[in-house]
Amino acid sequence: METNKEFIFTQEGYDNLEKQLEELKTTVRYEIAERIKVALGFGDLSENSEYDEAKNAQAENEMKIAELEEKIKYAKIIDDSEVDLKVVQVGNIVKLLDVEFNEEVEYTIVGSTEVDLANNKISNESPMGQALIGKKKGQEIVVQAPAGDIKYKILSISK
Repeated sequence: METNKEFIFTQEGYDNLEKQLEELKTTVRYEIAERIKVALGFGDLSENSEYDEAKNAQAENEMKIAELEEKIKYAKIIDDSEVDLKVVQVGNIVKLLDVEFNEEVEYTIVGSTEVDLANNKISNESPMGQALIGKKKGQEIVVQAPAGDIKYKILSISK
C-alpha cells in the first residue's frame, strides 16, 4: 500500500483521525478478540458462522488500521497561522453567492479525508473545491454540476 500521496488535513481533522485509529487499535480489536473467543467456545469451526463473521470483522478492522496509518504517515497538516485570507485554500471558510438564485452558501475547504457534507465541509479535490482553490474575494467561478454549470461569486474568505 506504499504511496507517496500527500493527505491534507486541518489540525481538527488530523486529531480526529488519530482518535479513530486509537479506537480501532484498542476497543475494536478487543471487542473482536472477545467475539472470536466466544465463537471458539461453540466448537466445530467448519459450520461456525459466528467465528467466520468475527474473523471477517477482524480482517476489515486491520485493513482500516493500515489505511489510517498510511494517511497519518503522509499527512500534511495545514498550519492555521499560514492560512491566507487573500486566496482560497484548504482551511478557509468561503462564503459564496449563487448568482442565478441569489442565495448565499458557505463552505469550509478541507482535505479529501475530512469531507462532511452535512456540515458544508467540502474537499479541495471536489469540483467546487477545485474551482475555488486559488481564487480571490470578488471573483466569479463556474462549477460544472450534473444539472449544468452553476455560477458563484466569492463574497468572503475567512478561517
